[in-house]
Amino acid sequence: MLSKGRAVCFTALSLAAVSVALAGDAGSGAAHPIVLRAARLLDVGSGRMISPAEVLVQGERIAAVGDKVSHPPDAQTVDLGDVTLLPGLIDAHVHLFLHPGAAEDLQTVEESVPKRTLAAALAARDDLLAGYTAERDMGTEGAGSADTAVRDAINQHLIVGPRLRLSGNAIDILGGHEDANGFNPAQHVLSNADYANNADELVAAIRAQHKEGSDFVKIYETGHDTLRDGTFQTPYQYTAAQLKAAVDEASRLGTTVAVHAQGEPGTLYAAQAGVASIDHATQLSPQTMQLMKDKHIPAVPTFAVFEYFAQHGLTPEQSQREGALLEYKAQEFKKQLAAGIPFAVGSDVGPFPHGTQARELELLVKYGMTPLAALQADMVNGAKLLGWEGQIGELKAGYFADIIAVPGNPLNDISVVTRVLFVMKDGKIERHEAVQTH
Repeated sequence: MLSKGRAVCFTALSLAAVSVALAGDAGSGAAHPIVLRAARLLDVGSGRMISPAEVLVQGERIAAVGDKVSHPPDAQTVDLGDVTLLPGLIDAHVHLFLHPGAAEDLQTVEESVPKRTLAAALAARDDLLAGYTAERDMGTEGAGSADTAVRDAINQHLIVGPRLRLSGNAIDILGGHEDANGFNPAQHVLSNADYANNADELVAAIRAQHKEGSDFVKIYETGHDTLRDGTFQTPYQYTAAQLKAAVDEASRLGTTVAVHAQGEPGTLYAAQAGVASIDHATQLSPQTMQLMKDKHIPAVPTFAVFEYFAQHGLTPEQSQREGALLEYKAQEFKKQLAAGIPFAVGSDVGPFPHGTQARELELLVKYGMTPLAALQADMVNGAKLLGWEGQIGELKAGYFADIIAVPGNPLNDISVVTRVLFVMKDGKIERHEAVQTH
């Protein structure tokens, strides 16, 4: 009988082999043109619904979109029936190297980096098959630059997964939000992030991560968070000047900085420094929101992970605390909507199962966004945030053929995005299920 540890490792290896097999001939695009036919297609940018709809795909790109397109003699026609065609979903905040079922800090202590990398490859596959064709991985949580192996394997068509932007490890201060706090100091448990305690160390950490293949920088700006008697508090980790040094260095390297920032004054410092996004963004002052509007800095709310912890706390007391924080966050979100700040969509998936994060779109609508605004934040703003504006996020000629199909009409019922039936990435069909009729 296999021990538990060996059994888990064997399962991960076996599933990884399946993932590679799924990639198979996963070269970009099909060998022949493909015409996708559907009842509807949403022009996400304008909100216009095209019905009926066709999309001509040639290689890895969209060649034409309309109610009817040309059909080359060698084209394969795929009639998807009563579905709505959408651009592939974009998750701007994922953790491929995390999984549910074990405490986050213990995963990094108990599981080897090779094992976590295999699991990350499976997580990438699960996200793609759920309709996520592009993602921003916001830190390996102690696995260093191992995420580059997953990204590069996807790009080389060795395994299947979304197109990825990666940060490698996040950056944190000594004793900060992702340090190994609460352990026996004599054990010298490693931090889940790279240390940087001042501007010079931030620059050095960014250069080291860039050398190892990072696409952008992820910095922890706030934490630990508390909510007492309706008052939210979270200490900042870097000053505005320190964050600006990081932003300047990232800009020199042709990239950007995203921050984990839950509340003031850290969120204000991030906006003043000109970061690319403020992730979680639970508490934003009027001054911060005005700066975000002026500088086009999106908030990435990540409601899904807050809901998950409220429903799956380790103790009833923890669930109660997380539930109260979720309620507070929802009320603050309404203020952010009223202020007109930009948004992108990220779920913080990893602590909860990969492939289920479209719940984030349902929650955005539940707490005040319209379905169209949520889809635009996800696809149009997400493409811009990830640096693929004009390449993904809309169904237009010349864009990558990242296309999904959902049953029904997402403008009437946003929950249909949790039931993706068809996935195409780079012109290659990755998932195709029949529409269920009743």
